[in-house]
Parts: sequence; structure tokens; C-alpha cells
Amino acid sequence: MATFLYKLGKLAFRRRHFVALVWVALLTLAGVGAASAPTAASSSFSIPGTEAQKAFDLLEKRAPEARADGASARVVFKAPDGEKVTDPANKAAILKTVGALRSGSDQVARADDPFRAKTVSKDGSTAYASVSYKVTSMELADDDRDALEKTTDKARESGLTVEVGGDALQAMPETGSSEIIGIAIAAVVLVITFGSLIAAGLPLLTALIGVGIGVSSITALADALDLGTTTSTLAMMIGLAVGIDYALFIVSRFRGELAEGRDREEAAGRAVGTAGSAVVFAGLTVVIALVGLAVVNIPMLTKMGFAAAGTVVIAVLIALTLIPALLGYAGKRVLPMGEKGRLFGGGKKDTAADRAAGEDAKPNMGTRWARFVVRRPIAVLLVGIVGLGAAAIPVSQLELGLPDDGAQPTSTTQRKAYDLVSDGFGPGFNGPLMVVGDLKGADDPKAAAGQIRKTVAGLDDVLAAAPPMFNKAGDTAIISVVPSSKPSGIETEDLVHSIRDTGAKITDSTGAEIMVTGTTAMNIDVSQKLNDALLPYLALVVGLAFLLLIVVFRSILVPLKAALGFLLSVLAALGAVVAVFQWGWLGSLFGVEQTGPIMSMMPIFMVGVVFGLAMDYEVFLVTRMREAYVHGERPGQAIVTGFRHGARVVSAAAVIMIAVFAGFIGSSEQMVKMIGFGLAIAVFFDAFVVRMALVPAVLALLGAKAWWLPTWLDRVLPDVDVEGEGLRTAADRDADPDGDRALTRV
Repeated sequence: MATFLYKLGKLAFRRRHFVALVWVALLTLAGVGAASAPTAASSSFSIPGTEAQKAFDLLEKRAPEARADGASARVVFKAPDGEKVTDPANKAAILKTVGALRSGSDQVARADDPFRAKTVSKDGSTAYASVSYKVTSMELADDDRDALEKTTDKARESGLTVEVGGDALQAMPETGSSEIIGIAIAAVVLVITFGSLIAAGLPLLTALIGVGIGVSSITALADALDLGTTTSTLAMMIGLAVGIDYALFIVSRFRGELAEGRDREEAAGRAVGTAGSAVVFAGLTVVIALVGLAVVNIPMLTKMGFAAAGTVVIAVLIALTLIPALLGYAGKRVLPMGEKGRLFGGGKKDTAADRAAGEDAKPNMGTRWARFVVRRPIAVLLVGIVGLGAAAIPVSQLELGLPDDGAQPTSTTQRKAYDLVSDGFGPGFNGPLMVVGDLKGADDPKAAAGQIRKTVAGLDDVLAAAPPMFNKAGDTAIISVVPSSKPSGIETEDLVHSIRDTGAKITDSTGAEIMVTGTTAMNIDVSQKLNDALLPYLALVVGLAFLLLIVVFRSILVPLKAALGFLLSVLAALGAVVAVFQWGWLGSLFGVEQTGPIMSMMPIFMVGVVFGLAMDYEVFLVTRMREAYVHGERPGQAIVTGFRHGARVVSAAAVIMIAVFAGFIGSSEQMVKMIGFGLAIAVFFDAFVVRMALVPAVLALLGAKAWWLPTWLDRVLPDVDVEGEGLRTAADRDADPDGDRALTRV
């Protein structure tokens, strides 16, 4: 592989005009496609194989007029202090608003009069009108949302407090300026790392080109492939992080090859042949982790994974082709100002002996840290494990769920409506359950529906059960059940299971079958499905990546150590997420206004994304160690050499990735905020604790055994030559008498 990539890098360097033109054309094509593509009309959320989805499918077939999956809005009215909504003036204003809601959009299927529907609080201070739409929330046009907002704004002129909840006002999450701040921090880190504006600008430029192509392609295909808004957000998040990192490693290696005295074309070829090999395998681990999300069998999550994986593939291709092409344009300007003259004839000649003497005289921070770890491996190992273990303790109290309007910022109308309903009616009214009765097998459908309602109303934690509503054929009934607890509460989840447990008894006595659905039940089913899929997904992703790393490192223990270290970092990161978003520790610092259950897809999502990113640093750092080892250095020396060449670059890459992810913490969407924080803290733990401390400590303890591989397996595995041994010329081997030892597997 190293030889092929070496030739590819040299070709891209020589044909830089053509390569740059191709990527500019792809960016233009993707941009035009995104601009001319129709707006995504729908982003359906389905969870095949669950009871909630079966109930939705049944209603769509038998009662399409109900539009169980249609958008909904709850317009909440609160009378001024000392007044009631039933007062003549207030009642007239409310009825006028309901009429305006019905006529404000062609997509409104129904707008209920709160006085007829009896949705007035006992003290008369609050009432709400339920609005149902003929289409899903993502199919609503901006005009429909504008009509809803204008109607409620006008209603406020009467003196009433009017707020709107539900998914009808669901919009694209706002990330704010913090995302730009993350990119700015990345730029500063690159300038400090490289000491050159040109060298710092290349990774940023290529990452933005890759993200531009990826996100524009997603936008262009959103309508055809039913992609949601979160899909492009994730692709942007991952694409920026890996795009900058991959380019950073190629540019850094290119500068190192120039420092060895090679001409620019040869340096570009060797940079792509060596660091590029690590980029390919690091990218493969990320792609495996993201594509593996398909195991969960939730279409939305699968699409998110595939879209983000596509952006990672683009980042890898850009690093292997566009970076060497741009290096051809940049030339020696990628070097720090102080080194340009010296390296290109203007100063004292820089020999290998001089460099070695300089390294011994002034070891960099990575070298000093590696020497310390090699001398004190047990102490470093214990401190690292205890620290990560302490951070992981909150995981034992992990509660999973999906965020509702109660998790919205307090400044939003959705959150205000949620609080008004909770205060006026009870928290359960924010998430009523929908019990669907299939009455085809019942001898007396109406009596069966009545029996269902009576049985469900008698269960614990049921505040109210509405009379059944029948479809036109009379073979399906819908009963709205209001829990006593909030939608995300454990008690509501227990109630859903209790209703389902009574299903068998009801079927035996009436012949009717019941199913529980609605947003709350759907959230519960999603959480259960994700929990059930976590272990199979973990086994698949870690197993495939383990095999891949065996090929890369030609070792059994190094990939095993990499996987165990990842588990420590992801558990510690999940513990931090629980502490901040569930317990509220330092919540105000991160803009967490309402604590609650952790998003149910967070564990499996972090396992996938963090594993792929963690293997990036493992590959980049440890391949330099193995490169030194196979070239004849002792195991301890190889660790120090790997850190001397790679620690600064890996640290910079980690800081950049943390900055990019942390930029999404400023999002107004709780889901995006949580993902940004979780990924940022996970990268911190994995890069600076696991890869920078635990990895060298374990390798120091293992010594030469770390690189052991059974002879039979060594013969079977393909030799991908990540170390670039095939690129060593005869002159290199003559200059390095120990070079022949690189061919011996130990």
C-alpha cells in the first residue's frame, strides 16, 4: 500500500493543476446540486419491529384521516392574573384564535375548541387547543408555520399569555457563533504547531472543501433519500474534525521529509506513502464504526451513519490527492520562517548527525514525557486507570430517554407552553399515550373498546382515559390516556409496559388487540431498541476494527490494548455526560437549562463515533513506534521515537477535534449540544489519557512482546507496509546498517 500511495502522492504533486481542478469542479457540482434540489419534504422517523410503529402503520391503513404521524401543535392560553379563560372577553378571544387556526393553513386537519374538548384547567386559569395537521412536521411549509405564529401573536394582543408546543414549530437547530469559534481555535492551534500560515491554512482549506462537498451532496439528495436536518449536522461535525486531522498528518510528514533533505516531489510522495497509509486505515476504522450503525435498524440513524461515513471517505481522498497537489503550489512556504533559509541553502547544512545531536541536547516535550512514562509505567498506568474509572462512576446512574419540549431552552415558546400545561393540568398532559384497539376480532367492538378504556383507566399512574374514538369502519378505536407523570419519567415508562402487559388478558376476554403508541411510547421503544442493539453493535465494530488493526500493526496485544483503552475512555465520557446533562453538574457552564434522561441513542452513537476517532490517534501514534521498532530500535527507544515525531502533531490534532466538537455545544438543540459535549470530552480522555499515557505505559511493560504475532498468522496476513519499508532506497539502507532488520518480524 505504501508504494501505491507514494506513487499517487507524486502523481498528484506533478499534476497539481488537474487535481485541484477536479476537486473544485466536484465542489461546484455539489453546490449547484444543493442549490437546485427541492427542499426536503419529509424526514420520516420509523422504528421497524416495535409495537409503537405497528400501531402507527395500522392507523395509517384503517384511519388515514387520523394522521397519527401528522404534525401537531398545542396552543396554550393563560388568563391574566385574577381572571379566568372562561370570562366572556377571554373566551371570545380564544374562540376567535381557534377559528383563525383552522382557516390559517390548508394543511390543518383539525383545531379543537378547548371548551368543547374540555381542555380547561380546574381553576380556569389555563386552556389549550390541539391542532392537528395533514402532513408531518418536516412536510410543513414555512408559510404554514408563519400562519401559526402570526395567529398566536395576534392572540396575545388580547392580553392572554399564548404559547405553542408540539412539533409543528420544529426547525433547523441553531449552532450559533460557537461553531465558528471552534474553527478559529483550530486555526490558532495549526499556526502554533506549524509556525507557518500557509501550512496552517492547508488543513483548514481542504477540510472546508471536503465538508462543502459532503454537506452539499447531502442537501442535494435530502429529498430523494428522506434525510433529516441532523444528518448534515453530524456530517459537518465529523467531516471538519477528521478532515483537519488527516491533512495535518500529511503536511507534518511532508515537512519532516523536507527536513531529511529530500526534494519537494519526493517528500510529497513519501508523506502520502507513510502518513497516508495511516490516514487510510484510520479512515477505515471511522467508516466501519459509522456504517455499523445500520445494525440498530433505525432508518434515521442508519442514514446519519452512512452520510457521515461518506464525508469521512471524502476527507481521506482529499488528504491523499488534494493535499500533495496544494503542497506543490505552496513549496517551501509550508516551513517555518526560521528554517526556510537553512533548509534551502541559506544557512548551515543540517546533517543527520547535527539533528541527532540537537535532539539529544534539546528533547521536545513529547520526548521528555515518553521517557518519563517508560521509566514509571506502573505509576502512570494506575493514575490513568483510576482517573478514568472515577469519571465513569456516574454511568451507574444512567437514565435513557428522548428529549421532549421540557428539555428546550426556557426562552422558547415550546418550553413555555410545556411549563404552562404542567402547572395548569399536570405533567402527564404534555405526553399523552395513544392506545389503539384492533377490534376486528371482537364480537362487540364498542363493548370491547369500553372494556379497554375501563381496564387502562384502572392502572396506577393513569390520570385520565378519554372515551374511545372510532374510525369510519368501526373496527379500530383510539383512546387517549394521560399519565400522572411527565413524558420522560420512569413512571410513564412503567405505565406503557403495564398497558401492554394487560393486552393478553383483554384479548382473551374481548377478542380485541391493543397497542400503545404516540410520541412518548415511540421514545420508549427507541430506547429499548438501542439498548438491545448496543452489545451486538459493539461486538461487530470492535471485532472488525480489531482485525484491521492486527493487519496494520502485525500484533495481537497492541489492537487488544487499543480496544480496552477505548472502552475506558468512552465510559469516562458517558460518565461526564451523565454528570452534566442528567445531574446538572456545571450545567450552566454548558447551557444546560433542564436536566433529564440522557438521549437514548447517545451510548451507541458515542461507541461508534468515538471508537473510530480513537483509533485515529492509535494508528497515527503507534505506527511511528512500530516504524522505529522494525527499523531496529529497542522497544523502549521506539516508544520515545514515536512520541518525538508524533506526540506534538497528535496533541494538536486532538485539540483541534475537541475545539470543533465543542463548537456544537452552543446549539439550541439539546441533542446536538449533548453530542458535541460527549464527543469533545471523549476525545480529550482518549487522546490525552489513554493514547498519551496508558498506551506508552502498557507498551513499556510489554516490551518486545507487544509486537508478537504467531508465525502462522504472520504468513497469512497481507503485508500492507504501513511503515513504508518498501520506500526505503538502497541509499537509505546503506546509510542505515540496521535497515535489514526491518524485514524480521519479532
